[in-house]
Amino acid sequence: MESIPDSDLQVLVVDDDSGLLLSIKASMVSMGMPEPAILSDSRLIPDLMRKYHFPVVLLDLMMPHISGMEALQQIKKEFPETACVIVTAVDDTSSTVEAMRKGAYDYLVKPLNIEQLAIVINRAMERYNLKFGLSLYERKQLFSDLNNPKAFKEIIAEDEAMALVFRQVEAVAATDYSVVITGESGTGKEMVARALHRLSNRNKAPFLAVNMAAFSKALFEDEFFGHSKGAYTDALIEKKGFFEQADGGTLFLDEIAELDFSLQSKLLRVIEEQELYRLGSTKIRNVNVRMLSATNRDINEDIKKGNFRADLFYRLNMYNIKIPPLRDRKKDIIPLSQYFLKIYAEKNNKEISSIAEDLAEPLVGYKFPGNVRELENIIAGAVLLEKSDALTLSSVGSLGSDVKPLKQINNKILTLAELEKKHIGHVLNITSGNRTEAARILGVNITTVYRKIEKYGL
Repeated sequence: MESIPDSDLQVLVVDDDSGLLLSIKASMVSMGMPEPAILSDSRLIPDLMRKYHFPVVLLDLMMPHISGMEALQQIKKEFPETACVIVTAVDDTSSTVEAMRKGAYDYLVKPLNIEQLAIVINRAMERYNLKFGLSLYERKQLFSDLNNPKAFKEIIAEDEAMALVFRQVEAVAATDYSVVITGESGTGKEMVARALHRLSNRNKAPFLAVNMAAFSKALFEDEFFGHSKGAYTDALIEKKGFFEQADGGTLFLDEIAELDFSLQSKLLRVIEEQELYRLGSTKIRNVNVRMLSATNRDINEDIKKGNFRADLFYRLNMYNIKIPPLRDRKKDIIPLSQYFLKIYAEKNNKEISSIAEDLAEPLVGYKFPGNVRELENIIAGAVLLEKSDALTLSSVGSLGSDVKPLKQINNKILTLAELEKKHIGHVLNITSGNRTEAARILGVNITTVYRKIEKYGL
């Protein structure tokens, strides 16, 4: 059986059961969704995909000729942006996890719940549109491209690497996707999560941040699900857990990889069912929470080692935002340093208004293994020791920091062009990109500055 509608080609449904195909088609049309294309012979999938480029494909797992798993691999190899949903007759965890690993977006279990089918298809379409939309922005990102720059005012950033992060936040914020934010410790994952919440449709509801490393097995259920009065000896009053506190809003789980394996299934159940029981209660409580998570670890490695449930990760990781380390966003180092300088100078009643040239260059050349948090600590400590009106390298060096003068960082002899590029870049950094001021310091006209910027790709 094969049926291709005349227009609005969004969904292809593939199943060897012709009766089920017609039933799905009728159900989707009755719910106001575009009529899907239907296909009973899985061998014809590649040709149809090349001809129509379906954004979403529903694949039965068990089919003759080419199985759903094989078809999934074929589609993802040639059409990686397509969202594939696996349909299985049994709730087989191992098969669904394998399908997720091979690129499936989600899975459904027969007999199909039509409302759940509609939700999954709509979310899959959102995901496709999001990924396709972002693929149009593969060119270098600019902060001027942002639609809502005020949402990021709390994040000090001037490097284009962060412009890409902000653009991703804008793109995913309007959806209800669960998002995993990855990056090294100290890169600002929670600040990005808060910006995402501010831009979402849930911004009037609570944003609740929870550090998963802080909870033992004994405390987890009480803190996340709450308890009823009398649930245990000290339960003198009813208590709402984190899920109920964040109801309608966003729950941010920091250090998600630290969650004990034995507790992961309990978290997964609430995310999937959107309901929970308080400790000591038999009353079901519905919760509507958007999940954001963060980790500085490679969870895929934890999954391989059996320390993290793959099905939980796939539920949490509908979209991923990776924050680059500070060493890869060098244009942020001086603006961040000036920001922290202002804060700690005021706190310590010191009139330190600038960063000296002998410190600016080594800071930009330093690797910052502790990222923004380490930079803040360096500036905070140096402010205490500085005696002049500018923060100098000597005040940092006396702290035992690894920030060294430039000659100790790099002994390479530079060419004249390399030296010119480095010097112009340094002047642009200390002037926060002000071309007019940079031209004045360099002793050239502004046209020359623009020409050099273009020549050296600054």
